Amino acid sequence: MTKPLKIQQSMASGSQSALSRYMDLVVGERSLWKLALYEFVVMVSQKRSGALGLLLRKKMYPWLLGSVGRNVTFGCDVVIRHPHKIRIGDGVVVDENVLLDAKGESNRGIDIGAGSYIGRNSIVSCKNGDITLGENANVGWNCTIAATSSIRIGRDNIIAAYTYIIGGGNYQFDGIDVPMCQAYDHEGKGGVELKDDVWLGSHVAVLDGVTIDSGAVVASGSTVTKNVDAMSINVGSPARAVRQRESGSTG
Repeated sequence: MTKPLKIQQSMASGSQSALSRYMDLVVGERSLWKLALYEFVVMVSQKRSGALGLLLRKKMYPWLLGSVGRNVTFGCDVVIRHPHKIRIGDGVVVDENVLLDAKGESNRGIDIGAGSYIGRNSIVSCKNGDITLGENANVGWNCTIAATSSIRIGRDNIIAAYTYIIGGGNYQFDGIDVPMCQAYDHEGKGGVELKDDVWLGSHVAVLDGVTIDSGAVVASGSTVTKNVDAMSINVGSPARAVRQRESGSTG
């Protein structure tokens, strides 16, 4: 996979015009028509509040996105980048101030399954990676889901507020001759997978290379650094299993 440049490197490149750099960063296509359409949709609908804003975004955002199902709701000030690589299923709600960023040179981008919800102020961001949310995934407020390789989130998951999930990419700190911000491994450990019916409490961090198996619970404030077994309840930093969920349990 191609290693992406940092945003500041891309924007400061002297080999391209400012317009070309903007198109690469935001639109994702070198097409003046696509740029004009993007700018028109953003100008008319992105920040418009109230029922009129909801109606305009419902009608106009699909002009930009890769695919959009029926009855999709976009809140005020939803920002989309590389929109042609974003695909959204039926009945999805994207709340206010959400960023959907499918940026990358060779990635597939973002897939959001039917019935999913992305809460206010959350970030779903690719840096040449891929992110998939299964059907009925529920992402709370102020969450960050960021992939330089891959993040796969199954169906019927609950991801509570302020949770951080990082798929791929780690800063190397063993050597001292190169600043850590320049010693970045984009591939990392291969990404993150949350299988079906997983519950992450608020302020959970899920680090690269982790698989959380079906039915698992991770308590608020925990840091997940290794694989989590199915139907287990996990607590702490690093998270560890404290017991298994019992058949017939209601919570």
